[in-house]
Amino acid sequence: MFDFLADPTAYVALATLVVMEIVLGIDNLIFISILSNKLPEAQRQKARRVGIGLALILRLGLLSTVAFIVQLTEPLFEAFGHGFSWRDIILIAGGLFLVWKATREIHHSVDPVDHKETMVGNAVSITFGAAIVQILLLDLVFSVDSIITAVGMTDEIGIMVIAVVAAVLVMLLAADPLARFIEANPTIVMLALGFLLMIGTTLIADGFGFHVPKGYIYAAMAFSALVEFLNILARRKRQKNEEAANGAQLTVPAQAHGEPPTIR
Repeated sequence: MFDFLADPTAYVALATLVVMEIVLGIDNLIFISILSNKLPEAQRQKARRVGIGLALILRLGLLSTVAFIVQLTEPLFEAFGHGFSWRDIILIAGGLFLVWKATREIHHSVDPVDHKETMVGNAVSITFGAAIVQILLLDLVFSVDSIITAVGMTDEIGIMVIAVVAAVLVMLLAADPLARFIEANPTIVMLALGFLLMIGTTLIADGFGFHVPKGYIYAAMAFSALVEFLNILARRKRQKNEEAANGAQLTVPAQAHGEPPTIR
C-alpha cells in the first residue's frame, strides 16, 4: 500500500491532499468546538476527543471501501433535471441539519431571555450523549465529502490514509485552542455560527448540482475572521485605555494640616 514512497512525484500529490484534507476539516472542527462548548466544562475536552476520534474512524472506514464510495456518486433517480446520488442525498441532509442547527443557536443567542441562556458558548443545554450523536452525524457528512475528494485526487490508498490521519491530527491539536478562543470571545460564536450557516447552504447547493468553489467560501471566512480579529484588538485597546483613565483619577493629593488623604 505504501509502494508510492519510492516515487518522488507522489510526495507532491501527498502534500496537496494533506492541505486539502486539513482545509476540509475546518468545517467539522468549528462545529465540534461550538457544540462541545455547550457541555459542562469537565466534559468538553472529552467530547472533542471523541468527536475527532469518530471522524478518524469514519474516514479510515470509508477508505477501506473505496469501491463502495465511488458508487455513491452514481445517480439513483432524476428530479428537476438533476440526477441525485447517495452523495447528493447525504450532502443535502447534512446541509439541512447544519442550517437548522446554526439558525437555532443564533436564535438562542439573540433571544437569551426566552431560552434562559446568555450566550451559545456558555450555555449548558445538551447532554454528552446528545452532543456525540450530533457530532457523529456531521462527521459522517464531512467524511463522505472528504473521502470522495481524496478519491478524485489520487488512486493511491496509502496517500489517502496518510493525508486523512495528518488532517485529523491537526484537528486534534487545534480543537482545544479553538474552543477556548471561541468561548473567550462571544462575538466569535456568532461569526462561527454564520460560517456553519454558509457551509450548510453550500452543502445543499452542492447536493442539488450547484457547485460553489470552496476557495470562495474559505476566502470569505478568512476575511470575516480577519475583520473580527481587528475588532477584538480594538476592543482590548479601548478597555486598556479606559482602565488607565480610571486609574489616573484615583490620585492621592498632598495632606494638609494632618488631614487624612482623600481619593478622587
